[in-house]
Amino acid sequence: MLIFIGFLVVILSVLGGYVGAHGKLSALWQPYELVIIGGAALGAFLVGTPVRLVKQTWADTVGVFKGPRYKKQDYLDVLSLLYELLNKARREGFMALEDHVENPAESAIFANYPKVQADHHLVDFITDCLRLMIGSNIEPHELEPLLELELEKHHMEATATAGVLNKVADGLPGFGIVAAVLGIVITMASIGGDIAEVGAHVAGALVGTFLGILLGYGFVGPLAAAIEARAEQDARIYESVKTALLACLRGYNPKIALEFARKTVPSTLRPSFLDFEQHLKTIK
Repeated sequence: MLIFIGFLVVILSVLGGYVGAHGKLSALWQPYELVIIGGAALGAFLVGTPVRLVKQTWADTVGVFKGPRYKKQDYLDVLSLLYELLNKARREGFMALEDHVENPAESAIFANYPKVQADHHLVDFITDCLRLMIGSNIEPHELEPLLELELEKHHMEATATAGVLNKVADGLPGFGIVAAVLGIVITMASIGGDIAEVGAHVAGALVGTFLGILLGYGFVGPLAAAIEARAEQDARIYESVKTALLACLRGYNPKIALEFARKTVPSTLRPSFLDFEQHLKTIK
């Protein structure tokens, strides 16, 4: 909702100031300038972006209007899932988790949390970590850098879209200049004609520069920042998983390990200590 409000504020501020200064809105209607700027920007985007990232850019652009991917209930589900897994490992040993880790799609524990089970990236992160804990005598200081590498890779992939859109935003003012130069070419060809016609061509050329700058800094750039912020917030759930598993490996019991993880949850999404403790009591 804030994104829509922000875009609306940009439009109303720019156009309102322009109209307030006795400008005519009809002079800003230059559809061919938009074709030049938008088409050139789209073409440059397609040239410099892999197909996979093109699809991800579209998905992330749509997703950013929906808000953060993980809500409060999602964090509660992930913490509860980890509690069940770690509690079972504490009672029966980590080897008891092997079937759940190797085939989470058919795991009775994972099935208790269908939304988590459907998130393949998150499930892969959890199961890959548990495989290392099951199949080796790995120490916490050995596991932590591996998890950090995985989180760094995930962060780079999640923010790749923002980087691409930032490049598009940086290029839009340049494409606005291209549109303006072409407008000047048209203007020069009309010199000697009616002065009003020449003035209209000059105005159209200047609108190209205006549109390139406005689209770059007023829309695409802020959209890239919003996508990056969403990716940063969504990554916190992976940080919670890492914290819980490392705490368990250091010898803390599941409840304490999950308390470490709860502390990493963003404050607006974090369940309270008492609510979380009561919730864990309902888990068999």
